[in-house]
Order: sequence, then structure tokens, then C-alpha cells
Amino acid sequence: MNGENQAGRILDSLLFPRILQSFRMAIQPSKLIIAFWMIATTGLVGWVMDLPKTVVTTPGTNGAETELTLFLTAPERVDSYIERYAQTEHHRGVFSTMWGFGILKFHHSLRAIFAFDPFGVLSNTEEYLRAVKWAIIYHPIYCLIFAAINLCVASVGGGAICRIAALQFARGEKPGVTESLRFSIKRFTSFLGTPIVPMIIVAIAGACVTIIGLISNIPLGLGELAVGVLTLPALAAGAIIAAVVLGAIGGFNLTFPAVAYNGSDSLDAVSRSFNYVYARPWRMGFYTAIAVIYGAICYIFVRFFAFLLLWSTYRGLRFGAFVDSSRGLPDKIVAIWPEPSFSRLVAYSSAAGNRSESAAALLVYLSALVIVGLVASFIISFYFSSNTVIYALMRNQVDDTPLEQVYTEAETKRQPAEIEQQPS
Repeated sequence: MNGENQAGRILDSLLFPRILQSFRMAIQPSKLIIAFWMIATTGLVGWVMDLPKTVVTTPGTNGAETELTLFLTAPERVDSYIERYAQTEHHRGVFSTMWGFGILKFHHSLRAIFAFDPFGVLSNTEEYLRAVKWAIIYHPIYCLIFAAINLCVASVGGGAICRIAALQFARGEKPGVTESLRFSIKRFTSFLGTPIVPMIIVAIAGACVTIIGLISNIPLGLGELAVGVLTLPALAAGAIIAAVVLGAIGGFNLTFPAVAYNGSDSLDAVSRSFNYVYARPWRMGFYTAIAVIYGAICYIFVRFFAFLLLWSTYRGLRFGAFVDSSRGLPDKIVAIWPEPSFSRLVAYSSAAGNRSESAAALLVYLSALVIVGLVASFIISFYFSSNTVIYALMRNQVDDTPLEQVYTEAETKRQPAEIEQQPS
């Protein structure tokens, strides 16, 4: 009997299989609608900001070499490259450059995951972070505006998805788009502040170290002595920076779920996420690895479904379109729609010969782009859903909080009435 109870307790402690619920949660229509809105808004913002094309490309090579590719291979040549080709007509937008590079690195990372090559994943991630560094160094104003707008979009959309996932995982409820967006908008400052709070802490600690460095400029040997005396405070500030950076790397994914689950403010959400990472780092890493591997498998399935949908539609249209090569009649479907493949789901046709074919090609491209947008929406929905589940599991392990406990407006409104009813 004791053996059966012990086995039951062991099975109850194995919470990681619950992460596998993320796929079913991610494909919920309300989450996909919100994620699709996030992608559409980001794409529109990027398209508008890319109108003044500012990324220099090599003339005559259709963008085979850009500032970014040169920065990754020979960063010391970027300044001279920009100066040499800045006046040419061959330019691209920052968003389109980063988007194409990000998709490439994403698929390379997927292949590395299925090849059980963690160093390949780290290598592709490192290259993308270097690309972000390029964008910040050479296009700082663009990055600042784009990041600010998309942080607002993520705070509203991501917060809403996390709220739906929290209620669904904890209580089996499925709030609608309007209800979840109302929650995220009401707590907009909390969601918005979660990535900003760690940056503020790092900035303040870094400023303290810099001030101590400035003190070293005092003449007559007093500066060196002052630095010697203040070395311990400088090391303390450095320790704060290291702790916050590591906590942000490991726990950033939990900040939005913390607000969605607990109705927390920014400081509480950051504090909780950091605490869970430092309290159970190996468990957090294990949960994250399970979510990444499972997410990669689910993405392949969703992408194959999208490919099969597009390809079967394309083949069906070609089968129905009347083509008589002996009489020189063209294949209209081929002219307006390049055949989809698993590696390239959608492409704009360059074979259109007249205005009607060009208009049809544009409409077909936009229609197929909606399917691709839904695939990307699944990625966003899965990211927020899986991290919400991980947050609930970590909270259960560290704080011993039941998985079904989640913040609701009704409970908050009842608390004052219950307090008044208590006898004095």
C-alpha cells in the first residue's frame, strides 16, 4: 500500500508532461487571431518604416551583399563599404533585411534541434544577436522607434494570449478575444514594464560603476586611492548586473505569465520570475528544453499542414485550368502562382504577362500570405502558451501554489465585502 502511495506521489511530481498541452492551447482560434494581429501590425509598421530604404547593398547583385552580411564576416569593412556605396540606388529596408535573416536562422536552428546539435542552435542564436547588434549600431533611431512600437504591441497581444492560456490551463476556461484584450489593456503598464525594469536596474548599477571610474581621474594620486576604497561597492554593483542579466536570460519568458496569472505589477512579476529561476534553475532549464523540442515538432507539423493545404489547392487549380499546349495556350495558374514547396510556402510570381495576370498574381500572393501568417501566429501563440504553463509549474514547485489558482477580477471585488462582514 505504501508502495502504491509512493508511486502515486512520484507520478504527481512529474509535471513536465503538462507542457504537451501547449499545442492544443496554441491552436485555439482566439489566440491565433490575437497573434495574427500582432504579426500584421508588426509587418505594417516595418513596411512603413522601410519606405526610406537605408540599408546599403552591393550594386548589381540583388542584395547578395549588404551591411549586415559584411558586418557578420568583416565588421571592420562596414564603414568603408557604406561610404563607398551610400549614393547608389541599391538599398533595402532594415525590417526586410532582419526579417529575411531571422527566418533563415530560425530554420537553421530547427535543423540543429532535430540533429540534436545544441551548439548549432547556440551558433545561429549568436549570429542573430550579432545581427541585432548591427541594427542597433548602424540604425539606432530606427531600432528605438521600432522596438518601442512592438513592445507596446507585444504587451497588449502577448499579455492577452498569456491571460487566455492561464485561465485555460488553470480552470479550463476559454475567454474570448475581447475579454482577454481588455485584461491586457487594463494592465498595459505592468506588461510593458516587465522588460524595462531589468534594463533600468542594469543601467543604474552600470552608472554607479562608471561614476567610480570617473573618480579615478582625480589628480595627485587621490583618484587611484578612491577607486581602491570603492572597489568593493563597484564589485557589488557588478554582482547586481550579473544577477539581473542571468535572471533576465532565464526568467524573462515568465514575466508576462506572472502578470497574467497573478495580476502582478512589473516589479512583482520580475521578482517572481527571477526567484523561480534561481530557486530551481535545472528544473527551469528542463522545462524550457521540453517546450523547445516539442514546439519544434509541432511547428514542423503545422508547416506541413500549411504546405499540404497550399500545394493541394495549387494542384487542384492546375487540374481544372484548361491548357492546350498544341494550340499555344498558356498555363494561367503557373503564370500567377509559383508552385509551393515545403521550404518556400509562398512566393510572388514574376511570370505574369499582362495587367490581369499581375493583379491575379498579387491577390494569390496575399491570400497565400495569410496562410503563412497563421503559421507564424502559431509560433507566437505556442511561445506564450508554453511559457504560461511553465510559469504555473514553476510556481507550484517553488511556492507550492496549486495549479488551478489564478487571479480573477471577481475575487478581488469580493474581498472588501468579505472583510466588512467579519466580526470585529
